[in-house]
Amino acid sequence: MGALKDWVNQKWVRIGTDGKIKGPCGTSKNKENPDRCLPLNQAKKISKRQLAATARKKKKAGAKGKTVVSNTQAAKVRNA
Repeated sequence: MGALKDWVNQKWVRIGTDGKIKGPCGTSKNKENPDRCLPLNQAKKISKRQLAATARKKKKAGAKGKTVVSNTQAAKVRNA
């Protein structure tokens, strides 16, 4: 239970398709097809280009009605 609690308690941020951090996770105006969310420390580790790629992947699949879309390889969240 400790690892799950640590994962949930991280600061999560919303990533736009331009690769920029747009604010806290859960604040997307588009509730039908929300932006990609990542932990802040993970978002800081990868490049702006990689952030944009994972956000675009989420938006593209979300437009087709998918609610769960895996991250790109570079943006995968792993336990430390």
